[in-house]
Amino acid sequence: MRFTIARNERRAVDLRRLTAAFVAACAVTTTACDRLLSVDNPSNVPIDALADPGLMPTLEAGALQTFQCAFGNYVPTAGVLAGEYWVSSNFVDSHPWEWRGAVQIKGTGGSCAGRNATSLGFYTPMQQARFQLDDLFKRASEFKDEEVPNRQRMLTEARAYGGYALMILGETMCDMTVDGGPKLASADVWKMAEDRFTEAITLATALGDNSLKNMAIAGRARVRLDMAKLSDAAADARLIPPNFVRNAEFNASSASQARENRIFNLSFTNLFISVAPPFQGLTVDGKPDPRVPVLDLKRNGQDTQTPYFQQQVYKAVSSPMPIASYAEAQLILAEASTDQTEKLAALNRVRALNAISPLTGTVTDAIILEERRRQLFSQGQRYTDMLRKKLPFQTGTNRKGQVYNDALTCIPLPDVETLNNPNFQ
Repeated sequence: MRFTIARNERRAVDLRRLTAAFVAACAVTTTACDRLLSVDNPSNVPIDALADPGLMPTLEAGALQTFQCAFGNYVPTAGVLAGEYWVSSNFVDSHPWEWRGAVQIKGTGGSCAGRNATSLGFYTPMQQARFQLDDLFKRASEFKDEEVPNRQRMLTEARAYGGYALMILGETMCDMTVDGGPKLASADVWKMAEDRFTEAITLATALGDNSLKNMAIAGRARVRLDMAKLSDAAADARLIPPNFVRNAEFNASSASQARENRIFNLSFTNLFISVAPPFQGLTVDGKPDPRVPVLDLKRNGQDTQTPYFQQQVYKAVSSPMPIASYAEAQLILAEASTDQTEKLAALNRVRALNAISPLTGTVTDAIILEERRRQLFSQGQRYTDMLRKKLPFQTGTNRKGQVYNDALTCIPLPDVETLNNPNFQ
């Protein structure tokens, strides 16, 4: 199943048609950190049937699965752009993401890739996820609790995951648009995300679902950090309890390879991305840093040119990827707080999670960024930190003679959006 958000938005295709398209493709997804929601996969769904409340679990599953697919593509794409990874394959649909080739990057919106796929990019699936989550919320709002079991959970999920989709798009894209509308600045998109997180917090509180509540609070803390609302970001970060994590979950599935951990497939199933030198051999307390586990395979990657250093964060096809966590919240607190004692304590709580000796002295921005670089390795956030803090990107010529594009750091909207959205013509 494929559909292009930009084109469908421009033509104002009825929401029911879009929903019918993705219902036929959705089978199973994660709705909580420790529970899988299984639903039957209908082979054909008449449009009129979408008024049936019995189909709501399928729509829920489809929306969440699309988000997890998009998130699974976002993390390695952001990792390559940030220099966490080098592309170690010979395939032309991935290399430009390393040297930031504007023409090539604009040529693709990304997709939910299979096990041996080489392409990168996440814009299209993330926009699809955002659309489906908004549509899920709209449809669930039109029913009553007695008509749809777990309706309140669906509403909460739609807002919490929808907030993350918007936040990530706002953090990474040079420009944004929603539903075929006008050009939006990052601040506009972050405000939309903040509002969704706030609504999710209210819904999750009434529902009594602490996992979704903490996910939304952590998301709001992050987007408020993006918005430079530091006191509000710190207040949210303080609320996240120890041991909290909300993951994107994956498993081995011959029926849907998009349900597999993408970084595992890029680095274990295939040798398509290699950990780049700035993240190799990092130590702390005189030992290898457990936050950045890397194994030197003492061979080259698929391209036969790139020395292959394999990430050891995601060592199974089912390895989960953190979306939100206590560790990230403490790092947000360390950056957003104005109190040196609180900043130091927050960093040391994160280091204690990894049995690393505490820091002492004054906490500087450089120290916080280094702690974030290591703790959040291979979670997609080094790239957003580089954009947010205007850190230097790779320049010059890489090992393959490819010249880094100094003019491109954020991700331009793909051609499928700009050519079909009249606001960009």
